[in-house]
Amino acid sequence: MNTPTAKHLHISGRVQGVGFRQSMCSEAKSLGVTGWVRNRRDGSVEALLQGSPQAIMALTQWARQGPPAARVTSVEVNQINEAGQWDDFQLHPTQ
Repeated sequence: MNTPTAKHLHISGRVQGVGFRQSMCSEAKSLGVTGWVRNRRDGSVEALLQGSPQAIMALTQWARQGPPAARVTSVEVNQINEAGQWDDFQLHPTQ
């Protein structure tokens, strides 16, 4: 069965000022993933992804490289048990 799942990603490296969030938003929408992405004040990016396990895996793989100008050094992935409901993929304000 293709039960929806949720993951929290913490992405480090040169990931701000390179179009990472906008590119992730576009990629998520093309994969049918819902959730959000935002910059962190420490220079990293975090995202909450919800969707099929295959779509989440594909977007997580994409996040390991990001858009062309990004230089990702690490992606921490954590399973989320209850993430809420999202209708689409959104850009959230920096936190």
